Amino acid sequence: MEATKTLVVILGPTASGKSALAAKLARFLGTDVISTDSRQFYKGMPIGTAWPSAEELSVAPHHFIGSHELEENISAADFERLALEKVNEIFLRNNFAVACGGTGLYIKALCEGLDPMPETDTLIEAEIDAEYQLKGIQWLQQRVQEEDPDFYATGEVQNPARLLRALAFKRSTATSITAFRTGRKKTRPFNIIKVGLELPRELLYERINRRVDIMMGVGFLEEAKALLPKKHLKNLATVGYVELFEYLEGICDLDFAIDKIKQHTRNYAKRQMTWFKKDAEISWFNALDEQLLVHVSKHICRS
Repeated sequence: MEATKTLVVILGPTASGKSALAAKLARFLGTDVISTDSRQFYKGMPIGTAWPSAEELSVAPHHFIGSHELEENISAADFERLALEKVNEIFLRNNFAVACGGTGLYIKALCEGLDPMPETDTLIEAEIDAEYQLKGIQWLQQRVQEEDPDFYATGEVQNPARLLRALAFKRSTATSITAFRTGRKKTRPFNIIKVGLELPRELLYERINRRVDIMMGVGFLEEAKALLPKKHLKNLATVGYVELFEYLEGICDLDFAIDKIKQHTRNYAKRQMTWFKKDAEISWFNALDEQLLVHVSKHICRS
């Protein structure tokens, strides 16, 4: 593939304006947007996973937005394969492709590749998942902390999918999943430019709180109610749905659930920034810059 092919990755914390910038940039470059959000893959979750707006979707083709059924489990390794196929397809007709999202592991998979891992025992996976459904995330966190302290010390301990994966891996292989992380990067046959959006923390948290209120106003509760019969699925063990499911089941009142969504989303944004700030390849831009598209476009031309 020609060395002039370039993938531009727009990343940053939730509510920082990534989707809007990615759509504008893709329109400017005449290309497509690939979502790198691990939950936007799934149908039926447009509000809770903050799909790009109808306007954003209309100005440039988007991929991996509501493309898969909730019952499917798209792993980071699956995403690496699917996204690379899509990137190569885009590069047949354009010198640029845009990727956008906040799931650090999916961005890593696309840009650097993942370490090969042994298979886990599906029966063990099912047993752990069933017990998690009964006992909840605190039980899951405790089991991982006791059985795989190496992962617990560095992993996403608020993310049930990551915890389930780590525990199943440890019980299947008797080895921590962290032992297979070599840190070796795969070489991609295209250029990669990483653009990060950031805001002062207080302002970001205000935007998160306001966005949750907007989501509630446009039907998030109704969306969660429709998905309640499927709450056992791992893809719904996601901030926003978990809290609203508890309200719908009478565990808490609605105001409490909304406050928890805001708190947990702020916590998630903090973890996202911790992940991204470790990557020296990211060039950071002020998300409130009125000339953001101009400055990002100039950065791409210089890189």
